[in-house]
Amino acid sequence: MCLGHESHPGNELVPSRYALRIGEIDVMVISDGAMPIAANILGTNVEPDARDAVLRDKFLPDPIDWGLNIIVVRSAGRTILVDSGVGSEMPDATRAGRLALRLEGAGIDPASVTDVVATHIHMDHIGGLIDQRLRSRLRPDLRVHVSGTDVEFFAAPDFSHNTFGGIQDVIRSSARKFLDAYRSELRTFDKEHEVAPGVVVTRTGGHTPGHSIVRVASGGERLTFAADALVPVGIECPEWQNAFDHEPEDATRVRVRLLREAAATGELFMASHLSFPSLGRVAVAGDAFRYVPAIWAY
Repeated sequence: MCLGHESHPGNELVPSRYALRIGEIDVMVISDGAMPIAANILGTNVEPDARDAVLRDKFLPDPIDWGLNIIVVRSAGRTILVDSGVGSEMPDATRAGRLALRLEGAGIDPASVTDVVATHIHMDHIGGLIDQRLRSRLRPDLRVHVSGTDVEFFAAPDFSHNTFGGIQDVIRSSARKFLDAYRSELRTFDKEHEVAPGVVVTRTGGHTPGHSIVRVASGGERLTFAADALVPVGIECPEWQNAFDHEPEDATRVRVRLLREAAATGELFMASHLSFPSLGRVAVAGDAFRYVPAIWAY
């Protein structure tokens, strides 16, 4: 059943929110839906036959359902929205852009959001903020935290060295709308910033020049939201580059470093485009990583 944007959240027959606690911090994973992405954007540095064999082995179709995971974090009286989905920026993606609806279904009033972290300025991470279904309900004193490096880059982006799957125009136009709409609300940072106690955003670069991750830590527990540092098959094949990375070689180094850290700590680990709710842990044997999905706590 295909549900339209205006469906009541109580009518949806798919899981779209998952709550957990990291020590004393509440976290809710919310799905903005999914977009179909052509499989050939993955493994751009490997032979197509080898790439396709891996995808078949994992029963991944072409196109691949590209999940859109967002988190809402509550710490010390602050409510932090990490990314905002695609909004209306890709109208052909009829199963995405559902954040406003799903916040309602989760009982989260957009006016209660004190802070937003934009992990990077791509349309599927900032689109919700420029969609009136959500923007019109946000508070006037909202703080939007984003890497100053990304703000500088996307003010006049140079895409001449990358195809981005043919969506350069959408990336460029959504970035311009976001920067125009939130200029006064932006709180830029250089390397790292603590948004609230135990909630830290850190610039990694790679996927975009200012791409960032968010770590939530409390009571000896930790969750890393890796944003687009890895995409489907990125754990099992971290050397695979993809067409959406601005700096593919840097992105690979970031990906491997984050996976090694996650394997060493045993922390919960998730990313924007893995299958909802994408929570799991990373195991390592030699140079090979594997993903162990977390057990759902019913």
